Amino acid sequence: MNIVLLKEPDWIDARSVRLDDHRAEHLARILKVTLGQTVRVGLINGDKGIGRITAVGNDTITLDVDLTDAPPPRHRTQLVLALPRPKMLRRILRTVAEFGVSELHLIHSYRVEKSFWQSPYLDQDKVEVALIQGLERAGDTLLPKVIQHRRFKPFMEDHLSTIADGRDILIAHPGHHDVFPSDATTSKTVLIGPEGGFIDYEVDLARKLGAIPVSLGHRIFSVDTAVCTALARDLT
Repeated sequence: MNIVLLKEPDWIDARSVRLDDHRAEHLARILKVTLGQTVRVGLINGDKGIGRITAVGNDTITLDVDLTDAPPPRHRTQLVLALPRPKMLRRILRTVAEFGVSELHLIHSYRVEKSFWQSPYLDQDKVEVALIQGLERAGDTLLPKVIQHRRFKPFMEDHLSTIADGRDILIAHPGHHDVFPSDATTSKTVLIGPEGGFIDYEVDLARKLGAIPVSLGHRIFSVDTAVCTALARDLT
């Protein structure tokens, strides 16, 4: 945990917060904080700053908080991802938050098993837990938006261009395509398929709607590796 993320209910007055959950346990047992020590803190979807330890109880930690710094800049890539296997989804959510992605759109495709959409890992509370874990690692405070689209064709035809909003649209797909561009100055909407990739129909539809097929390299990657590879190409 590289930052202690705070929520509105944590405040006990205008400047102080009291923690009584895993955050307090981490501060006490892992960091072994003492009175007067300072730690990095941030308000979820708000600013960052410093918290000074003012009380250490059996199960609680109290801090005086001063939030003075804006969150880090957002990643320029907007991600559209065919829904991966549930256990992989948790890792990808953490990764997306670590990279500072603003929006993740989860979509259906031919090779996505319909049962994946019934996974409890898609529940809002579990999605938020995974995202917060990524923010804690990265020292960030802004939760990415995660939007679910359960029908491929309606998403592509009715929503993709609106979501992209003038960004370049790239579809990462194995084959003899231009290499994924490394350019942190251009905003992009990047489509990444499921294990086995998008089928030809899906790629053709994406191309008709303005998507440009690109290659992530000569190797075939798992979905979580492909996400990391695409996002790392566009680091600001």
